[in-house]
Amino acid sequence: MRLHIDWIDETNEVTADQTNLIAELLNYAAEVEHVPAGAEVSVSFVDNERIRIINREYRGKDQPTDVISFALEEMGEGEIEIVGAEMPPMLGDIIISVPKAKEQAEEYGHSLMRELGFLAVHGFLHLLGYDHETEEEEKEMFAKQEQILEQYGLRR
Repeated sequence: MRLHIDWIDETNEVTADQTNLIAELLNYAAEVEHVPAGAEVSVSFVDNERIRIINREYRGKDQPTDVISFALEEMGEGEIEIVGAEMPPMLGDIIISVPKAKEQAEEYGHSLMRELGFLAVHGFLHLLGYDHETEEEEKEMFAKQEQILEQYGLRR
């Protein structure tokens, strides 16, 4: 496996089969994106209240959302880059709302696994620097995530 993934399930609702599939999917995405072996990422599954608080504190939006990512490799203003020999990249955190994923799976008419996979890949691409602030960025990011999901075999 290319990635080291730390799992946190605050909901106790995500099955071992679901986390295994997400791990395979994220490792596939890491391969497609040429992420160095040994890179680390954290994936947390939370409820709507927890993600609402995170969304409010970090994005100024007092409402639940489906996924939030925090990239650790991005350099902020005034930060000093730490360079070490053979240090694996610490990509960051992906936080997924399980109730939102269930709601959206039903709304879009596909499986919960497809929605969890979509949200995990979406968050992962954010960690790699993809964004959707502009129409051009959105087109690129959404095409990339659909390509990864389709090629992996996690279809609608």
